[in-house]
Amino acid sequence: MSYDPPPYATYPWQPPAPPEPVERRPRHRTALGHHSDLRLLRSAYRWQRRTATLTALGYFTLFLILSAFAPSFMAGTVAGGLPTGVLLALIQVPVTWLAVGLYEHTARRHVDPLADRIRKESALNAKREEAARR
Repeated sequence: MSYDPPPYATYPWQPPAPPEPVERRPRHRTALGHHSDLRLLRSAYRWQRRTATLTALGYFTLFLILSAFAPSFMAGTVAGGLPTGVLLALIQVPVTWLAVGLYEHTARRHVDPLADRIRKESALNAKREEAARR
């Protein structure tokens, strides 16, 4: 013989029965914090920084190594009597501009589209959550 509780409160201090859980639709996409797009954005930004940094610092390091270990090469002259060391030093300015250009190019091509897509998805998710609360 089983005992079923009565459908009414038997004592005045008895707490009300908990409400039935409301079933919610599962989300179509995972939450933004766990999204793979953020990992892609971080890796694209990391690649962008490395490209620009290695371009500028790589050339400067090469210049320093040549200055320290190949002084006869750096003292040699190029056309017009211009020393090779001075020519390589002057080339440092366009290499720096190249590094800045690579940074901007990779930003426009790889990083900005990912950031825009994540921004749009987060705005869409915020609108969906707001609509679900109403």
